Amino acid sequence: MFLKKTPLNLELQENIQHIKKKLGESTDIVIREIRIGKEGTFKVGIFYIDGLSNTPSLQNFVMETLMIDISISQTENEESPNSNLMKALKDYALTVGEIKDVANFEDLFTALLSGDVILLVDGYSDGLIIGNKHVIERGVTEPSAQSVIRGPRDGFSENVRVNTALIRRRIKDPSLWMESKEIGRLTKTTVAIMYIHGVADDKIVKELHSRLDRIDIDGILESGNIEEFIQDSQYSPFPTVYNTERPDVVAAALLEGRIAILVDGTPFVLIVPVLFVQFFQSSEDYYQRAIMGSLIRLLRFFAFGISMLAPALFVAVITFHHEIIPPALLISIAAQREGVPFPAFVEAVIMEITFEILREAGLRMPRVIGSAMSIVGAFVIGTAAVEAGIISAAMVIVVSITAISSFVSPTYDIAIASRILRFLFMGIAASFGLFGIMVALIALILHLTSLSSFGVPYMAPIAPYSASGQKDTFIRMPIWKLLSRPKYISKNSDRQKYSAPTRKDKKGADV
Repeated sequence: MFLKKTPLNLELQENIQHIKKKLGESTDIVIREIRIGKEGTFKVGIFYIDGLSNTPSLQNFVMETLMIDISISQTENEESPNSNLMKALKDYALTVGEIKDVANFEDLFTALLSGDVILLVDGYSDGLIIGNKHVIERGVTEPSAQSVIRGPRDGFSENVRVNTALIRRRIKDPSLWMESKEIGRLTKTTVAIMYIHGVADDKIVKELHSRLDRIDIDGILESGNIEEFIQDSQYSPFPTVYNTERPDVVAAALLEGRIAILVDGTPFVLIVPVLFVQFFQSSEDYYQRAIMGSLIRLLRFFAFGISMLAPALFVAVITFHHEIIPPALLISIAAQREGVPFPAFVEAVIMEITFEILREAGLRMPRVIGSAMSIVGAFVIGTAAVEAGIISAAMVIVVSITAISSFVSPTYDIAIASRILRFLFMGIAASFGLFGIMVALIALILHLTSLSSFGVPYMAPIAPYSASGQKDTFIRMPIWKLLSRPKYISKNSDRQKYSAPTRKDKKGADV
């Protein structure tokens, strides 16, 4: 149901009083009344928010033009001067780039509080919105959360228009479409949706619009707010929406048929739909040779397994399965644990919680001392705990390797999932040993295969299996062999023709 909008008044003073009352006589609102035309025939009111509008541009291209440079004589001999005044202002007077009509207070306040300038004329029931925003932006800098050794160094900023421009610089095709929405009753945050028409699946685009249109909240401050509203599984530790601050990652996703969601005020862009294997892929995999990218990707999968299962396996073996430990190692571990007052599970929980505290403290503290504090804190606490006989040295080693392995993942979201599941697996290992871990792994696989992202199976192309998709899953085949887009994402799978690289023999022939 649409609310009825309040029309503007004919009297300028009534409009001024209504605007002042509605905004609570706020001191940052600037209202300037001037006269324009021959002998000051027309009384004009100019409204803007100090700090949100570009004041020098307002003075040079609006105020000066209206008061000095123009003489509105085009309307004197016309049959309907009232309608032609606004047309004369737009066509002959105002030299700014963007001008729109406004006829109600709701649209007026939205534009005014977004940084635009409002122009109202006494005796007219409509006005003009003059585009004059003063954009305060951080600028294009290198991403801090997703750094690469080889690849582009530019990252998104908090300005949605800068972010869309960074994407269009990479995809110069008219089929790259963008649609915008305003979400949030009070914040009216601009949310832009970008996709390549003819490549992205129309059903997924329609579903995304449906989910965004259902959002009814007072404010959206970050893309994470949007993510919680549109994700498929609300309580799964695994994310079903991908986020990144790298324009090249978004451009590559769009070329595969995915959809990007850009939110004004944040450098993190959302990508849907997403697959499980996508969280282990880095843009750097495609900038290096295929063999190097494949080995690094396999290392990420291995590190994910370590970060999730290493403490649980150690607890299970120490608690229930001594027979599988080599005798020499068993004697060494038993000697280390002599005098330790806690069982292996309690040891692991104490060390894991300690490392999580150190990790969070290192992230929140100033960067100058944050990394040093986390490293020194871990070293000092670990050494002191071993010397005091509270924790065994083997447990410190296992927990340290686990903590380091969790940083190998190129995305922070999948690392959080492994940290959550780590405690669950440790509890199961302490209760049921390796048998419990195997049952928990089966349950985890069943959970992953039941997930989907906008109707796309989360574990594709592993389950359901796709032979063509294996070229870019655990390993990355050479780019000239990646002939098609992901089968379950794009409706147009044809990406390139087979064009294997050639070389010349001594006679100049292709071989």
